[in-house]
Amino acid sequence: MNRKPPDRKAQAQRAALGALKRARRMAEKAGVQLSEWEGEFLDSVSGRVKTYGRAFGDPEKGAPGEALSAMQAVKLKEIAAKAKGEKKELKRRPFRRKREG
Repeated sequence: MNRKPPDRKAQAQRAALGALKRARRMAEKAGVQLSEWEGEFLDSVSGRVKTYGRAFGDPEKGAPGEALSAMQAVKLKEIAAKAKGEKKELKRRPFRRKREG
């Protein structure tokens, strides 16, 4: 039995589409109202992934075998966290002076 190796681009495309659908379904189930921008983001990204196989054109914005760019993946995680009801606060530390000596 000779099997072909899995197509990584197709796997990434299916994974991205599944994550987008899951985020939207979780928001609808939880009754969380997504902003207009978030809804439009999910629609446009899923449309581009279906059409082109990935949602970004510039190869410097993401890995070659990935369907979403790094920032798109971050925004998708934020939308999914909002749908779950998780509130994540930014933990930023102020800049500190370098110690002399």
